[in-house]
Amino acid sequence: MPDIAEEAGKAMTSTEVTKLDDMDAAQLKDEGNALFSAGDYSGAVKLYSKALKQCPETSTEAATLLKNRAAAYLKLGEHQKVVRDATAALEITPADVKALFRRCQAYEKLENYSDAFKDARAVNHLDPKNSAIQPILSRLNVKMQEIAKQQASTMNKVKSMFDLVLGEDTSPENRVQAANNIVALSKEKAGAELIMKESGVTKLLALMKLEKNEEISLAVIRALGELCKNNISRTYEVLKEIGVSFLVENLNSNSENYVSAVQYFIQVILNVLAGMDIRNGKKSDKKLMKENEQMIDQIMQSLVKTVSSRIMSAIGRDALLELIMKNVEYESLNWGLKLIDCEGLWNLLDVASELQEIHYESSMRITGRTLAHVSVALERIYYCMDCDKSREKFRNKMMEFINDKLSGADIENKVRATSAITALLQGPVEAGNACLAQKGVVEMMLAMASSEDELQQRVSAEAIIAAASKKDKCTAIVSMGTDILKKLYQSKNDNIKVRALVGLCKLGSSGGFDASIKMFSEGSSLKLAKACRKFLVNPKKDKDLRKWAVEGLSYLTLDGDVKEELIEDKEAVQALIELTKTGDLSVVYGSVTTLVNLTNSYDQEEVIPELVELAKFAKQHVPETHVKDAKEFVDKRVKALAESGVTVALVALAKTESKNSKELISRVFNAICEHPDLRGAVVQQGGAKVLVNLALEGTEKGKMTAAQALSRIAITMNPEVAFPGQRCAEVVRPIMALLHPECKALQNFEALMALTNLAQVSPSVRSRILKDAGLMKIEEYMYQDHEMLRRAATQCVANLMVSDDVVRLYEIPGNDRVKFLLLVSDDEDLETSKAASGALAMLTSVSRKACKKIFDVKAWLEILCKLCASADKEICHRGVAIVHNLIHASHACAEKIIETDLFQILMALTRPEVDDVPQKVKDLAQAALKKAEEWKLIKVNTGEVQEDSEDEKEEN
Repeated sequence: MPDIAEEAGKAMTSTEVTKLDDMDAAQLKDEGNALFSAGDYSGAVKLYSKALKQCPETSTEAATLLKNRAAAYLKLGEHQKVVRDATAALEITPADVKALFRRCQAYEKLENYSDAFKDARAVNHLDPKNSAIQPILSRLNVKMQEIAKQQASTMNKVKSMFDLVLGEDTSPENRVQAANNIVALSKEKAGAELIMKESGVTKLLALMKLEKNEEISLAVIRALGELCKNNISRTYEVLKEIGVSFLVENLNSNSENYVSAVQYFIQVILNVLAGMDIRNGKKSDKKLMKENEQMIDQIMQSLVKTVSSRIMSAIGRDALLELIMKNVEYESLNWGLKLIDCEGLWNLLDVASELQEIHYESSMRITGRTLAHVSVALERIYYCMDCDKSREKFRNKMMEFINDKLSGADIENKVRATSAITALLQGPVEAGNACLAQKGVVEMMLAMASSEDELQQRVSAEAIIAAASKKDKCTAIVSMGTDILKKLYQSKNDNIKVRALVGLCKLGSSGGFDASIKMFSEGSSLKLAKACRKFLVNPKKDKDLRKWAVEGLSYLTLDGDVKEELIEDKEAVQALIELTKTGDLSVVYGSVTTLVNLTNSYDQEEVIPELVELAKFAKQHVPETHVKDAKEFVDKRVKALAESGVTVALVALAKTESKNSKELISRVFNAICEHPDLRGAVVQQGGAKVLVNLALEGTEKGKMTAAQALSRIAITMNPEVAFPGQRCAEVVRPIMALLHPECKALQNFEALMALTNLAQVSPSVRSRILKDAGLMKIEEYMYQDHEMLRRAATQCVANLMVSDDVVRLYEIPGNDRVKFLLLVSDDEDLETSKAASGALAMLTSVSRKACKKIFDVKAWLEILCKLCASADKEICHRGVAIVHNLIHASHACAEKIIETDLFQILMALTRPEVDDVPQKVKDLAQAALKKAEEWKLIKVNTGEVQEDSEDEKEEN
């Protein structure tokens, strides 16, 4: 069907792209208008933006393009951008009614009713005959009266609460309660504005000084955060009052609740200044970042400078590291290169070199999570380096630090240098390997491992473990370090012994998933696994030792024999689950990697038999899959883990900030959700909520994997139960991301099935599906040769057909949507035919325009006859419903039907002796004939066509 394949929404060819490059602003505007009319609002935005680059900034052409782009953004629901473009247009043409009207609509959606009301009044003044503004003006007038009443009430509350918190006679309990009430008031828009007018920030700071009470201070920090949220002008006012130093000073606390509140407050400020929302997957606004660059830099420099402060509390330092790692990436503030320029890398490596076991006057206070946080931060900074020159700059700064430590004569500096190298190997591996490549570094580490000093042994063992990353990278470590690790394993100190054990586990598993490669002798992996088990299941061992035991298992479980032995050991599995449930982020990597290995949810290359034979012929090594990694073994292991409560453990670990760990967690969730009977337990234990977050944050692979797990849940469960409230709408975006050519066909299919179910939930969910040309993305799969994809896409469209927006898209002149839907109704696949004819029946019941489009299809009569005469009762019902709708649509449509064999089929269906047709079908056929009679196209009780005069016929 070549005419259908050319439908709007397909990717542009290189010729078409070149054609656009040759267009002037006027032509681009016309093309953008055409896309807007066709419902492709994202495409229209791109063309309007391209045209704007060719226009003088203050020209009337630019004002028109800005108005048009604002209209497209309005359709896309991007209301902040509507305000921006409409405002820019009004700066050029101040009395433009369309720009005012669109900005008014956007302000109302943003709940900025005051500005919306001003714009509505301006539109009414400039164009009194504008009927569209009247209902909006009335609605906003009522809203403004409500706001006035609310503000009067809120004003009294604000004043009374501040009187209470600052009153000399107020009891401590009442003061705390009043402070918490101010937090509640600051969450309301009216309350926040009134607090600012009442010099609220000054009064809140005075309250902190007046009452040295953690609950009071916590309330003040939370109130300040709420005042800043989503409001840049208030954020600047707050920062002017409190100063940047206030932020980092208040992180220096030993209270986790208080530090978390301050950390959240700082993140809110950065989000507002950069126009981003990390938690909800909203990337930074480059233009806004540029405008606020000076303040952003001031805050980030303060964080980076303070991270290595000797007076900072341990949990405060962790909070600083989390803020750095969250905001340094290119998707957020892209601050990596600036961090290196302001000596921030040196400060981070200084923290990485710290050891809890070394205590001296200038030691930093750190937690068990600090070094893991540093590794993640270093990794994110390194991957901000977007060219060889910047990566070289990173490595040069890094080597300056390492060489500075190694140049010292005392062993303490060498220990600290080794600790920093370990952090680099656990973060940006490429940079860590560059350190190992320095002359004498590996030899120094091995010499430390051979010493009698337990601290040196422990630090060097951790470095050897981190260095032995891959088979081709760890040849030197294997050749020189295996004997040393074996010697360390004989230590009476469990801290040394368990680290040596992990080193041996890692070296022994360096063959990866290839069952044919054995670094050690046969059976060694099982012996090492038993040694790890002793540490894992022994309740007398501290958590740190059990954490190392799990890391050892994370390497050993690459072996199928170890997997099976571990899964059969219920005590060991339960110990693993219980350790994971603690949510201790230091156990994330080992625990989740072990679970990924047990569930075989790692990436596996497709084995093509022809290539295997070719490799054998060429005498190349062919990796072998372990016999115990067959599907039946994997399924048994997945179900055993699910029954042991692994979902609860994964939920606890999902708090990690490591994107790679998030991906591993997503993989395990997806492996569990592959089994329909396990999906209910995932939802009950909080897995669905976590999966939504995992689908929005992390690596691209991790986000897609989490989205696939969400799709699987949405397929077999009622979406309103699985994703209650707003979450139903939140899952749409990640699931829609699976409708991508690079995703596997199974992911496409499961996404379409999930969207089919979600489309039944509510208008808001359907609206979210349709956002950003969502219908076109779904319809593309209706063109696929793959029967299951075609069927799923058609079923999804059928469920979306109840949306008025979808109906309007099908009504647009010039597109072939109705035509294609009718052609798909004749699909060989019965279920696809049912879905397409059902969608067509719904569409023709509400749209006369769609009814007229039916007759544009050459084979319309043949297809409708086949549907109405189908032996399948459901298809017959849908076909008769379409014909019924066509006859009711207009005299002209009815006339075309009555002149064909369809009339005879309707007559036949209504006969009493036809008893194999459902009554509802008979009723529809009878109603269609009755309407034809009303149109005077047939005579009463006859099957003859009534000849009407031209003036009795309705125009088509």
